[in-house]
Amino acid sequence: MSREGSARSGKSDAGGEGPDGLIRLQKVLAAAGFASRRGAEDLIRAGRVTVNGKQAGLGDKADPTQDEIALDGERIRLERPLYWVVNKPNGLVTTVRDPHGRPTVMQLLPEGVGRVHPVGRLDRDSSGLLLMTNDGDLTQKLLHPSHQSEKEYHVVVKGQIEARTLERLRRGVRLEDGPSAPVGVSSVRFDPDTERSTLLLTLTEGRKRQIRRMLLQLGHPVRRLTRVRIGPLKLGRLSPGSARPLDSQEVSELKSYAARLHRTERPRRLRPDAKRSARR
Repeated sequence: MSREGSARSGKSDAGGEGPDGLIRLQKVLAAAGFASRRGAEDLIRAGRVTVNGKQAGLGDKADPTQDEIALDGERIRLERPLYWVVNKPNGLVTTVRDPHGRPTVMQLLPEGVGRVHPVGRLDRDSSGLLLMTNDGDLTQKLLHPSHQSEKEYHVVVKGQIEARTLERLRRGVRLEDGPSAPVGVSSVRFDPDTERSTLLLTLTEGRKRQIRRMLLQLGHPVRRLTRVRIGPLKLGRLSPGSARPLDSQEVSELKSYAARLHRTERPRRLRPDAKRSARR
């Protein structure tokens, strides 16, 4: 949108900002913490975004300091970037709001923190490190499936894992939705008293319940799963159910890490119709 109150479309630089100072609306929405850029595009396509009272279109730009930008009628105001981490306990849902009324990770944050969203997901029955922010650009870089952002998990499984099974994990496991990317495996230990193994797994992709599905297929059901690292961020001694803001050095390291991520060709996943054809 322009100051005259009508939409401005056109080219902008890679960051979404043109020489006239106008910024693409998806970048404004992401910077305000409402969604990632891709999610913001969906909001615009759905007709939920207006500028100066007029419905916006994908590709439109606006000046956040001059134009009135709104989502579902609520005016958007750019907020200072916020970066928090929480140690999610089991039983909480990783979402801002749950339609079924289940407790969410948002209750772990102190009152008055401001609008933030979880970066990625942890299953309800998984625990550990979760990043919370209103930085949409950072969220997109960390979550883009081709960027291979590392996440490390401490996993407890049933039984003793053989060397050949660990090698299958390292090479990648074929799942219903296609082969997984190679998995980093370290710190493997077996406790004969409990008949359980513990290990550290490093993943560069984030499919739904991926670790549990891989290990179940290999004959070792997961008994406990805790995320201990996201890129340079470590869980450390943060106690379960606790939250803390990142310090300036952690924010700087995280942004530098995200800036170094690059697109990489990923293993192809099978579509449902392709899976049926393959079985014939």
